[in-house]
Amino acid sequence: MSFIFYAQGVAGVYDDFLERLISRLSLEGTEITHETRDGERAVMDVRHTGEQGTLEIAPSGKNVKVTYIVGRERKEVGKGVMGAIAGAGVGSILGGILRRDGGEIGDRIGDALGGAAAGGAYGAYDGWEESREDRTAFASLLASCARDVEGELQEILAAQEEAREVLRERSRQKRAERDEEEEEVRSDLEDVFGDILALQEEVELREDEGQSVSKVQNRLERAERLYQEAEAACEDSDFRTARTKMKAARSMIEAAQHILEE
Repeated sequence: MSFIFYAQGVAGVYDDFLERLISRLSLEGTEITHETRDGERAVMDVRHTGEQGTLEIAPSGKNVKVTYIVGRERKEVGKGVMGAIAGAGVGSILGGILRRDGGEIGDRIGDALGGAAAGGAYGAYDGWEESREDRTAFASLLASCARDVEGELQEILAAQEEAREVLRERSRQKRAERDEEEEEVRSDLEDVFGDILALQEEVELREDEGQSVSKVQNRLERAERLYQEAEAACEDSDFRTARTKMKAARSMIEAAQHILEE
C-alpha cells in the first residue's frame, strides 16, 4: 500500500522542503533511518508508533512528490496468528506454515489459515484492519507535515517574490527618472550646440569683414570642447558631469558674445 502527496510549487526549494519535512516528522516522533540521496531523489525508512515503511521524496515538475510505501507490520502477523490459533488450533497452523518452503511468511500464514474456523478468520481480519488504521494515521500525519512545510515555503516564496517586485518597481522608477533626466540633458545639449553654431556663424562673418576675432575664437573653441565632453558624459549616463560641462560651455559662449558686443 502506498500514499502519494504533492507539495505545490516548491520544487525550486526542494532541499529546504526536504530538510523541513524530515525535521517536522522527527519532532512528531518519527524514527528516520537509512536515508540516501540520488541526485534530487531522497529515500529513507520511517517508523512511527509501530508502523514502518519507506519514504521517497523527489521533485515533480514545479511540485515535490512525496511517496510513502507502507511496510508489512509484525502486529498483522501476530494478531492474525492468534486469531487463527483460537479458531483452528495450533497444529493446523504450524503445519501449514512449515510445509511451505518459499514465499513470505505472511503468504504462508494466509494459506495455512485457509481452513481456519470463523474465530480465526475474524482474528486475522481484525489484526489487518487495526494495522491499516495505524498506517492511515501516519499517512495523515505525513500529509499534515507536508502541508505545513508547503505552506511555510509558499509564504517565504511569496515574500521573496514581493521583495523582488519591490526591487523591480524601484528599478523601473530609477530607469524612468534616468530616462527623464537624460532627455532633459540632451535637450540642454541641443541648446548649447545651437548657441555654438550661431556664434560660429557670427565669427565667420566678422572674419569676412576683416575684424579681429581671435579672442572670440579662443572662447568658441573652448566652448566646443566643453560641449563634446558634456556629450560624452551624457552617453555614459554621468548627467552631473554633463550638466557641469554644459554650464562651463555656456560661460564661454556668453564671454565670446560679450566680446563681440564691445
